[in-house]
Amino acid sequence: MNSQPSAMPINVDTLDHVILFDGVCKLCHGWSRFVIYADKKRLFKLATVQSEQGQQILRHFGLPADSFDTMVYVENGKFYVKSSAFLKAISRFPFPYKLLAVFWILPRPIRDWLYDRVALNRYKIFGRYDQCMLPTADHLGRFL
Repeated sequence: MNSQPSAMPINVDTLDHVILFDGVCKLCHGWSRFVIYADKKRLFKLATVQSEQGQQILRHFGLPADSFDTMVYVENGKFYVKSSAFLKAISRFPFPYKLLAVFWILPRPIRDWLYDRVALNRYKIFGRYDQCMLPTADHLGRFL
């Protein structure tokens, strides 16, 4: 699912590559740490869906601001959710990570069904934090 390009929320440029993730989810926190590690060119900006900036982005695209069962990826003024968000983002990573984008060949309903199985059970499988984890000093420039 994506939207038409439009004026972006404050602090977000239409050329930004933004990944929104659930800040209390341990799996999602691991994903954000992977992004910081693997994104040597610093292409991506991160925000938790619970943050003020994350909430603004969700509202801007008409997405629910109180339900955090998917990551959101924003690129060129468009948003992507579920498996499309992951695959669109991972396709921007350097080799060998971008090889995971091969899963675009699966029909979206199948990809999203698999994505939902993980997303709906992520707290049970991976756990959760009591509150959003704060970025460390060396990560501050990566977060909105």
